[in-house]
Amino acid sequence: MDIFDSHTHINDLAFANDLPDVIERAQAFSVTSMLVLAGDQANLKRLRALFALTPRIYGAAGCHPEDAERYDATEEQELKCALQATRMKALGEIGLDYHCQVSHAVQQRVFRQQLVLARQMHLPVSIHNRDAFADTYQLLKAAQVAEFGGVMHSFNGDAEWAQKFLDLGMYLSFSGVVTFKNAIVVRKAFLATPLERILVETDAPYLAPEPYRGRQNEPGFTRLTLEYLANLRQMSAEELAAITYQNTIKFLRIKS
Repeated sequence: MDIFDSHTHINDLAFANDLPDVIERAQAFSVTSMLVLAGDQANLKRLRALFALTPRIYGAAGCHPEDAERYDATEEQELKCALQATRMKALGEIGLDYHCQVSHAVQQRVFRQQLVLARQMHLPVSIHNRDAFADTYQLLKAAQVAEFGGVMHSFNGDAEWAQKFLDLGMYLSFSGVVTFKNAIVVRKAFLATPLERILVETDAPYLAPEPYRGRQNEPGFTRLTLEYLANLRQMSAEELAAITYQNTIKFLRIKS
């Protein structure tokens, strides 16, 4: 069984002291591939170092909405250069976060700019959305995201919102959130999502699934989420792993 963690941050300083062990534990849990996301130059440098550890780590970079105030022409040029590397497969995570203190107008402007860049580079986007479903949807719709591809990372909406984003041609990625006892609407959204549009992720070091909620998450825990999801769909973990792995390969346009 091969599992693809489609969104992880093992370039975070939380993993600085035991990174080889984290990767080894992931492989022991059949998590053989990962998309690692970088949000600044320091994380990007650590991401590049990861490429030397295993050929099945891929990268993405983008300006997170929490950092939107710093996004300028210089940062955009640096981002564009970073994304030209062979192992860089997506632009992200980008989007809107109305829980943070950055003004909505600034976040929306930076989100639009990065969607334009994604179109120019023909790269899929990994979307962060927190308390901003309506505006996120409208901006993705206006950008015609289906023409370059997108995924709603750690989807936490209901089935109605799931369908709206699916109608835009997007994938939905499910994290440990779906295992939380209070995540009833997320589970309903998952059950309403076609298998060919589902990805799985950890968002490590955040959002560890049950029974490890509250602990530091790591890529190996993707398996726990995947097994939970497979049980919800009354199918084998091996079957769902194969489907989500191929979905991620397709989404990131990774050549076999």
